[in-house]
Amino acid sequence: MYNIATLNKISPYGLNELTDDYKLIDSLEDADGIIVRSQNMKEMDFSDSLLCIARAGVGVNNIPIKKCAEHGIAVFNTPGANANAVKELVIGGMIAASRNFVDAVNWSESLKSGELSIAKQVEKGKSQFKGNEIIGKTLGVIGLGGIGVPVANAAASLGMNVIGYDAYLSVRSALHLSNSVRVVENMEDMLPELDYLTVHVHANDETNGMINSEVFDALKPGCVLLNYARASIVDFASLKKALEYGTIRKYVTDFPNEDVLALPNTIVTPHIGASTDDAEDNCAEMAVQELMDYIENGNIRNSVNLPAVDMGVCNASSRIAMIHRNIPNMIGQITGTITAHNIRDLTNRSREGFAYTLIDLDSKVSDETLEKLNNIDGMIRVRVIKA
Repeated sequence: MYNIATLNKISPYGLNELTDDYKLIDSLEDADGIIVRSQNMKEMDFSDSLLCIARAGVGVNNIPIKKCAEHGIAVFNTPGANANAVKELVIGGMIAASRNFVDAVNWSESLKSGELSIAKQVEKGKSQFKGNEIIGKTLGVIGLGGIGVPVANAAASLGMNVIGYDAYLSVRSALHLSNSVRVVENMEDMLPELDYLTVHVHANDETNGMINSEVFDALKPGCVLLNYARASIVDFASLKKALEYGTIRKYVTDFPNEDVLALPNTIVTPHIGASTDDAEDNCAEMAVQELMDYIENGNIRNSVNLPAVDMGVCNASSRIAMIHRNIPNMIGQITGTITAHNIRDLTNRSREGFAYTLIDLDSKVSDETLEKLNNIDGMIRVRVIKA
C-alpha cells in the first residue's frame, strides 16, 4: 500500500485514477508521494519515505527542485494538460485589449437613467471604446513550447501574422507548429514588426526580467504585451515607463500584485490561466499517472529534476532504481556490485549534476547487494521496484 498526500484541492477526476494499492492520507511525514498545485513547498522538510512530488500544472517555482534531487525525490509536472485553457485565455485577453472590452463593460455598468435614456447614453458614449480587429495584425510569440505553439497556431488560424522565437525550440514543438508561423533565430529581429507580443517561457534566472527596456525600445509603439508566463518575466520599472510613454498600449497579465494593479492601461486577471474544470481534471489525471508509473515501475516522464527513463511495465524478477550523482565510473561500480545477478536490461540517463539508473535482473536482489549499492560514493537513493 502506498500513501499519497495532497496539497491544495486536487480534482477527484484524477484522484479516481489511483488503484486500490494507494491510500490518500493527510500526514506528509508518512507519504510516499505528494500531489500539489500551487502551495509553497520551499520551506518544507521532506521525510525519508517520500519518493516523488507531482505538480498538477506546469509551473514548479513553488517546489525546491534541486533540494528534492539531492534527497532522491523525483518532481513531475504536467506540460500540455492545461495548454488549451491558457491558450483560450491568451486569445481572449488579446481580443479584450483590442476591443477595449473591460473599459466598455465597466462604463456600461456605471450607466444610470437621467436626462438621457440609457440607449441615448450608449449611442453618445460608445465611440470612446472603438478598438481594432486582430485579423491581419502581427503577433510575436516568445517561447514555442506546450502553450506557445497552440497560441501561435490559434492566432494564425484567426488570420494573424505570427512570428515565433524560442532559443531552445524542440523538434517535437517544431513539428506541431503551423507552417504559417515564421520562426526567427533572434528575438530582436521580430520586435519592430509586432502589434502584439505574448510570452510563454519558464521563470528562471535566465528569463526573469527578460522583457525589459531594451525590448520595449525595440517594439513598435502601441504594442500590446501579454504575460501569461510569470510576473517576474517582465521588468516592472521598464514596464511602468513603457505604459506611461505609450510604447505599450495595454499590458494583459494573469499575475496581479499591488504594483501592477496601480498601473494604467492594464487588464489583470487573478491567475486563472488553468482554472477550468477541464484543465484541472487533465492536470490531476496526468499527475496521478506519472506518480503511479514512477512508484510501480520506476519510469520517469515529465520530471523537472531527473532525466526521462522508460523501461515499460516491470516484468523482471527484480528492478532496481538508483538516483545518483552524475560522476565518472558510477555504472562500472553499480554493475560491479551486482555481478551475482544476470542483468536483463539497463538504462542510464543524466541531467545536469544528477543521473538515474534503472536495472532489471533475472533474480531477486539480496539485502547485502542493496547495502553495497547504497554505500557507493555519489549514490543518493536505491529503491527496489520489485524484489
